[in-house]
Formats: sequence, structure tokens, C-alpha cells
Amino acid sequence: MSAHFAKIAYTPDVRAMQRRYAGHEARTGNGEQSPKLGLREYQFITARDSFYLATVSETGWPHVQHRGGPIGFIKVLDECTLAFADYGGNRQFISVGNLSGNPRAALILMDYPNRRRLKILGQTEIHPAASAPTALQEAVADGRGAAIERIVTIHIAAFDWNCSQHITPRYTMSELATLEQAL
Repeated sequence: MSAHFAKIAYTPDVRAMQRRYAGHEARTGNGEQSPKLGLREYQFITARDSFYLATVSETGWPHVQHRGGPIGFIKVLDECTLAFADYGGNRQFISVGNLSGNPRAALILMDYPNRRRLKILGQTEIHPAASAPTALQEAVADGRGAAIERIVTIHIAAFDWNCSQHITPRYTMSELATLEQAL
């Protein structure tokens, strides 16, 4: 676990449970620079066609939303910033509403066939698509043809590669077709 992630995730209550149940306490470090995505993270993120977005409501309730699109729809803008286009969905606006009151979010990106998982914590900004800078609009364009309603940027506070022990391999139809061709 990275020191940045541990510093945020390992609250006093978490550390107490780690001691109680003989868990692992990662060092949190002091005075470290902000976490920066490397080539490994860049390649992993840009190869994803979905992720899970966790937010918290103003009443303290968590909400997890699946986001999906073509491979690479979540963009790495630089070593500390991600972005994705937000399209019209079920019109409930739970994630966007939660982020307007509390911009902190957690993302979980999965690679089921290879049993890999990347967790990201960050601060979000929501940009109405019509007034977003042209460069940001162009960066998140993914060829869907649907009108982008918002653009969400995530300023990374921490990330961590998670244990693969309990990830069950799952395959998309295209991944299965590739496997069948290889046989």
C-alpha cells in the first residue's frame, strides 16, 4: 500500500481494528510529494472500459455507481489528473449531487481477466460541458455521438494497487472471442 493511500485510508478507527485483528499497518510517511501516476498506471487506466465511482451523500450515506464506455473513455490528463465525459443516464443525479456537496470520490478500476485492481482517491470538479475549456472537451471526446452533459475531473490524492487474491476472472464478449481465436 502506498504511503499516500494509507495516510488517507488508515484513520484512527482503522488502525485500532488493524491492531485488534493483527492487520497490516502501512507507514504513512511525512512530507511526501503528491502521488503521481506512472507508466504502469497510465497503461492500466487507459485500457479500461469501466470503473466504479463511490461518493458520499450530505447525510453520510455511501453510493457506488458503475461508469462505462469505450476502452480509454477515462482519460489521464497528466500524472495527477483524470477526466471523463458524463452523459445523460437515469436522470437521478445521485453521484453528481453527492459530488457537489462533497467533492471527494473513490474509484475502483478492474481488470478481471488478469485479476488486477487499482483504487484511486481524489477530489473532483464538475464542469458543465458547454462552458468547459475546449481543450478539456476535446480530451474527453470518445466518439459516442451522444451529447456530453458534464465533464468530471479527478485530482488524485492517492492510489493503490490492491491484492488480487479474491478477484474472480471475468471476460467481456470480445475478450472471450480473442481467447477462442488463440485456442
